[in-house]
Parts: sequence; C-alpha cells; structure tokens
Amino acid sequence: MSISLIRSKAAVTVLAAAVSVTGLLPAAASAPEGPGRTSGTTYYVDCLRGSDQASGTNSGTAWRTLTKASRAYEPGDRLLLRRGRTCTGVLAPTGSGTAAEPISVDAYGKGAKPHIEGEGDRAAVYLVNVEGWELRNLDISNTGPHTTTDRRAGLLVRLTDHGVGSHYVVDGVDVHDVDGADFKDPDPSGGILFSVTGSAVPTRFDGVRIEDSTVRRTDRTGIGTSSSWGRRAEHPNGPGTSWEAITGLRIQRNKVYDVGGDGIVVQTAKGALVEHNYVNGFNMRSAGYNAGIWAWNSDDVLYQYNEVTGGHGTLDSMAYDIDGGNNRNVYQYNYSHDNEGGFLLICNGGRTRPSSPTTARPGSPSATTSSSGRPAVPRSTTPGACTRTTSTGARPSPSTPLPSPPTRSSPRPPRPPRATSACARAPRHSARESRSPTESPATTSATGSRPRRTWARTRTVSPWLAPASPLPPGRCRCPGTRTAP
Repeated sequence: MSISLIRSKAAVTVLAAAVSVTGLLPAAASAPEGPGRTSGTTYYVDCLRGSDQASGTNSGTAWRTLTKASRAYEPGDRLLLRRGRTCTGVLAPTGSGTAAEPISVDAYGKGAKPHIEGEGDRAAVYLVNVEGWELRNLDISNTGPHTTTDRRAGLLVRLTDHGVGSHYVVDGVDVHDVDGADFKDPDPSGGILFSVTGSAVPTRFDGVRIEDSTVRRTDRTGIGTSSSWGRRAEHPNGPGTSWEAITGLRIQRNKVYDVGGDGIVVQTAKGALVEHNYVNGFNMRSAGYNAGIWAWNSDDVLYQYNEVTGGHGTLDSMAYDIDGGNNRNVYQYNYSHDNEGGFLLICNGGRTRPSSPTTARPGSPSATTSSSGRPAVPRSTTPGACTRTTSTGARPSPSTPLPSPPTRSSPRPPRPPRATSACARAPRHSARESRSPTESPATTSATGSRPRRTWARTRTVSPWLAPASPLPPGRCRCPGTRTAP
C-alpha cells in the first residue's frame, strides 16, 4: 500500500515537472502553406475563386488576376498559383532577389500545373530587368490569332541596358502553343527565351538554369538565348560594340517537340553546358535556317547526351551545328536519327569579306583571305544562314559545269592495302541498327572457293542510356574478334 502511494506521488511529481517545463517553451511555429519557405512573404493567386481586394497572403485570401500579381516583390518573396486553374493575361512581376534569397513563382494545392494563357501578347510570363528569380511548375501558352508580324513567347526574360543579371532558374515549366511570327534575331519568338537588348550599357546574363521543362508546338524557337552585344574579332559585323557573353548557362534534361525553327540554340555564351535534352521535330514551319541543337558566336560550349530527331526541310535542318564565330565547342555522346538535313553542319564564317576575293570553285565557299591571313568564308551575318556562294556572292546555278580537275605533276601515290577483317568489310549502317558479318565454314558459295557470309543484326545503344559505355553509336562487334570501328 505504501509502495503504491509513493509511486503515485512520484508520477504526479514527474507530470507536474513536465507541465512546468512545457509552459516555459515557446509554442511551435505554424508551418507555412505551400512549399517550404525561408524568408520573405508568400502571396497566393486563385484565378477562379480569389479576389483582388483580398490581402493575398494566405490561400483563403488569394488574389484573382495576374494583373494584381504583377507587382514589385522583395528578396525571399514567393508567388504561388493554385493548381488546376487557368489564368489569362500576362504575368509581369518586378523586383529582384538574390541567389541566397531568390524570388520564386511556384504552384500550390493539388491537380494540374497552373496554366497561364498570354492571349497573343508579347509573352505570357514576362520578366524585364530583374534578377534572382526562380520559376517552377507552371504551364504556359500564348496563342492569339495567327500572325506574321507579331513576336510572341511563352516565357521571356529580357535585360535591356541593365548590366549583369544573375541567378535565373526555370524548372519543370511546360510551354506550348505559342503562335509567334518567324523572327529569329535580335528579338525572337519562341518558347523559353533569354534575351539581351539595348546598346547603351553592356549587358549579359550570369547563372541561368533551364531544366526538366518541355516546349511543344511553338514558333519559332524552342529554347534559346540572344544578345545585342555580340561584336568581336570572330564576328566583326555583330551587334553592339563588344562581346558580352552569357556565363553559367545550363540547359539540361529538357524536351522540345514540333517547333517552327531551331530546337535549342545558344548565342553569345561562354562555358555553356547543354546535356540530356531531347528534340523531336524542328524547322517545321520556318522560312529561315535552323538546326536541332547548336550555338552561334559562343566559346567552350559542351553538348553531350542529347538526342535530336525529326528535322525537316533543306535550309540546314541538321541535328547539330558548329556555326560561325564559335571557338572550342565540343559535341560528344550525342545521338541523331531521322533528320532530313543529316547529322552535323560545320559552318565556317562570320568574318568581314575582303575587297579582292580569289576565285573559288563554283558550288563551294569562296576561298577568300582575312586581314590576319587566315581563310575567311563569306556568308550572311545572320546566325544559321550558312549559304554556299561563288566569288561574286551569288548562289551557283545547278547547271554550272565544274572546272576540269588540275593536271597532276607527279603520279598518284599508291593506295594503302585494303583491310581484310570482317568489320572493315561491313557496310555502312543506320544509327538505329547495325549488321555485323559472320563466316559460316560449313556453307560455301557456288564455286566452292569462298565461304558464304551471313549477317547478324544487333541494335546499338544510344549514349544517353549508357553514358559510361566506351563505344559511341555506330561501332560494330564482330563475332569472335575484338571490337573494331
């Protein structure tokens, strides 16, 4: 009995102590609605049930229109759009964040990504002279009536005489149905665009990530950058008075479908990385020169683990392109198939045309010389316009006869002996399928002097599925022999 009483008193004492300590602790802070936050204010938009007269600072007092949401924000602020809603008009917020405290636009609630329809305006989401922004989980379109004069974009980030703008993230954004005119530079139409304009203050982007996003049915560019500051020795006729290259550009794990012009194009950049992207259907409606994934007037760009297919037309239409004004660009571990223009375009040019060109063989670029003494191929200064010209600058007629080959002053050197391995005798094959020969000693030809060759079909593995594989697509493995090209 006494033991039970002692235990009861002890329990009451412990409970009283716990209550006393609990009373000394502050109440736990309530978790913010929507994705986690660190600082700033969170604002909400519900384009179906919101009210522009409300405070907008919680989901129960959300704003209703993009016009109300297009206000100035501070570092660390967030703007959340309700999932499953469609908002019409333009989202054009102002204010700048930092890399440590960015301003973000995201989604809240359940359902499909919030949809923003620009209704034919310049852009559905339009950021001008701001920095430190992150956009995630949005669905964007910009239709309007068909036009041949109006530039349109889904998402357009523009700097005009701003200086250096830093830290931009586009992640999980879907852009589709952008009906813009066929304008390429310097102010293009397209899906996801980062554009530098102006001529008073040298301006560029620093730290741009475009990742895990999709672009469908856009005119004209899928994903691209452009700049009005592109003049340097490699591009002396370029815009502006200096070369202000985008730095820290990463375009990765995006998918681009059915674009009127270029799939993914990098212009005026240094050290960009373009990897793990998929382009299916480019140059579908444009009257200009277009390629799947390429760069213009850029240095040290690395392209790897990309796939390009469905290229249409005869004006370039290659999957990849090493174009004018570029230095040290690298393509590795990329896959091309079913493109009407082929795999790769190597297009020299961009220098000023000399006054006294030498005679060039009709049908090939002019053999001119620049002031530095190196060959310079005359061409249009329009990015992607890699035209063949004669010495007069006009396209040669298809019926123009080629000159007779020059007379050799010495006999032709002997050819090296033909390779006799089975792999060396294998015919050329497509990127999708390869055939390797095997000899069947039991089966002979009609003369009985040579064994009959049979062919075994093997499928090649694209490099983005097996990036660690030492063999690029197109290598054959011959039965019973070592791997050979």
